[in-house]
Amino acid sequence: MDQEILNSYSKLNDLNVSRETFLDFENYISMIIEKNKKINIISQNTSSKKAIIDRHIIDSAQIIDFVDFNCNTTTDLGSGGGMPGIVVAIMLKNMKKSMNVHLYEKSYHKSRFLEEVSEKLNLNTKIFQKNIFEIKNLETGTIMSRAFKPMPVILDLVYEYASKNDPDLLQFLRDNEEEEV
Repeated sequence: MDQEILNSYSKLNDLNVSRETFLDFENYISMIIEKNKKINIISQNTSSKKAIIDRHIIDSAQIIDFVDFNCNTTTDLGSGGGMPGIVVAIMLKNMKKSMNVHLYEKSYHKSRFLEEVSEKLNLNTKIFQKNIFEIKNLETGTIMSRAFKPMPVILDLVYEYASKNDPDLLQFLRDNEEEEV
């Protein structure tokens, strides 16, 4: 593998990322750049390869430290172009974890893009072209989101999920509702 490619991901050294993961990231970045010429997958301000790595891939990859590996599903709300969901799915694949990554994206075009990426990179994902606010029974372990909605809106969704599915998380949210999480 080209040393320049490895150097561009140097901020991920603490995450013990494999060479295969870097190759998948490179393929994903190529797909983003190509599709972004036709539809708005990510902002034009952050659509250079360097910006995608620094601003999107590295930022999203750090979420892997918070994924609950004891669950069989993790969910990305408002997936957009796949950050953080696709990035986490790439990392899980190369860590040999069989966890499912559910990606909720209401845009038809972005949902199709997520399906294309998932198929090409052989990721363990399921894409839901749905508005997350219309989902009544979200079945998941970890919930993640990036640049989706303001934090209070996301926390309301998590609170609703926890009140039905996770009494420990619900208690944590109640205990900390005065503090900034």
